[in-house]
Amino acid sequence: MRSPSQLAVPADLWDRERARRALAERDIATVFKHFRQYTGASQTTVGSLVGLAQSDISEIERGLRQVQSVDVLTRIAEGLGIPPGRLGLGDDAADADHPSRRNAHIPLPTAAKVTETEQEQEDDVRRRELMGGALGLGASLIAGTSSEPAAAAPATHNPAAAMERALFEPVAGQPTSLKDLDTGLTIARELFSGAHYSALGSALPSLIATAEATRDATTGRTREHAQAAVARSYVLATELAVKQHSEAAWATADRALIAARASGDPRPLSDAARVLAITMRRAGRSAAAVDFLARTATTLTAEKGQPQADTLAARVCLLMTAAYTAASGGRRSTALDLLQEAEETAGRIPLTQNGKPAGLFTISASPAEVAMYRISSLTVLGTPDDAVPYVQRVVPTQLANTERVARYLTDTARMWHQLGDGRRTFSALRAIEYTAPEEVRRPAIRTLTADLLYTPGSLPGLREFAVRTGAVAA
Repeated sequence: MRSPSQLAVPADLWDRERARRALAERDIATVFKHFRQYTGASQTTVGSLVGLAQSDISEIERGLRQVQSVDVLTRIAEGLGIPPGRLGLGDDAADADHPSRRNAHIPLPTAAKVTETEQEQEDDVRRRELMGGALGLGASLIAGTSSEPAAAAPATHNPAAAMERALFEPVAGQPTSLKDLDTGLTIARELFSGAHYSALGSALPSLIATAEATRDATTGRTREHAQAAVARSYVLATELAVKQHSEAAWATADRALIAARASGDPRPLSDAARVLAITMRRAGRSAAAVDFLARTATTLTAEKGQPQADTLAARVCLLMTAAYTAASGGRRSTALDLLQEAEETAGRIPLTQNGKPAGLFTISASPAEVAMYRISSLTVLGTPDDAVPYVQRVVPTQLANTERVARYLTDTARMWHQLGDGRRTFSALRAIEYTAPEEVRRPAIRTLTADLLYTPGSLPGLREFAVRTGAVAA
């Protein structure tokens, strides 16, 4: 096996005919296979280089997922040393001195080194031991990410079950370094963003236990940093609980807010405020939730003389959530005013250095995101026809991640269903299954599927889809 710390990349790797053809066609499955064949890299290593999970690399190589996002293509080019022009991302002439022209050694991030060592051992017993440990948290979370497609998960499985049990029967945790804690938290967020909810649910108990143990063993600024990690761990737990319609959302949201306040950091406080408001909305307390979000958003701006990108983005995220919450409570004018303010604020946010939209921990702030919230808000207000024009304004590749794309498809499915267009509703549901298989098994989507199944008319394949996703019994 090759050393995980470096990869020797042949100087002509991307000049070979197979590579040129694959790059010209943006056949990323072949690109990954070609890179791994000539460097000896594992799927985990490739994922670390390009910022994707190993399961994503596996799905791409097997043709289960296509890569079209310019952002992801850019990360692939940078991570694997591909001249950007070969992927249609730049001028070939400017690539003459690109690292791929030299016999480059690509360093791996520290977290990837740990995981690659684990991969080399190829020992399932060791992988299970890592999952149970609190030290080396980042590696444990990666090991918990299945390489099998999410479609293989049973439709009746509750991804939040392990996290719910841990609230009442906490697992043991040991303190770790802030670096390992941050690594574990980042990977957990990637599991959520990639809509890998089963893996996230399995990882959360250890993540939360380790974050709390680290907080309890530290003082001063280190403790505040750990408190922020605790808060965001519970934010992820709340997001998962909300998706599964679990009453545990109240407990996790409350713990997130307590830890966020103790951290003294306004960013996790905004994250916690948002998920608590979502929980309040689902309990029928929309008016109180809107007021809470509006106050939090105003405080964010008041604390900054000239708000920076992160502060503006946090404000947009809170405004969008407040708008949908107001719409859920039937407050049309309030919802539209909040959306207008969110759109205007989003237009003032400068792009980050990597070109990604800024935002909170689990949601980004961009014009596409605001348009998506207009669709959901207008639909819940009972005027889905007003939402139709905004469907064309959302380019899925402009959304931050898979979970956000699935949310957009869910919103459009609900809109078409209200409009009585069963064919387009089913098309959106199938797109959700293709994009994020675990998303389509959420209770809300199963209910929508069942409603569509029992409306007049016949849609080929709908019953099979309903059975496959657990909406109806076989």
